[in-house]
Amino acid sequence: MDVLIHLFVGLHIIGIAALLGGFLTQMKAMGQGTARFVPGMLHGALTMLVTGVALVGLNQADNHHINTLKIGVKLALLIVILGLVYVKRDEEKIDKGAFGVVGLLTMTNIFIAVLWT
Repeated sequence: MDVLIHLFVGLHIIGIAALLGGFLTQMKAMGQGTARFVPGMLHGALTMLVTGVALVGLNQADNHHINTLKIGVKLALLIVILGLVYVKRDEEKIDKGAFGVVGLLTMTNIFIAVLWT
């Protein structure tokens, strides 16, 4: 079971890397007002959602302690990220504020995962 959990943690990290990487590659365009949500950002957020749900289930099945408040906060942030990216995925230019919110929420989600023990 530990190997499966670690596999899903790796996939979860790949998802967050795709989301954050997509944001970071558009930073210069954001300064010029031409940033857009690239497909990798949507795919990364969806990967995070699917692997995160799987991780909760696998950890519960293995009788590990689950911090439900932490998971709930991370899920709420991810739903906002997914909503923004999904709704505005086809727009040629994204408002700087909406684009910045996605980056800020992504980084907040990372810091919650790492620092909230």
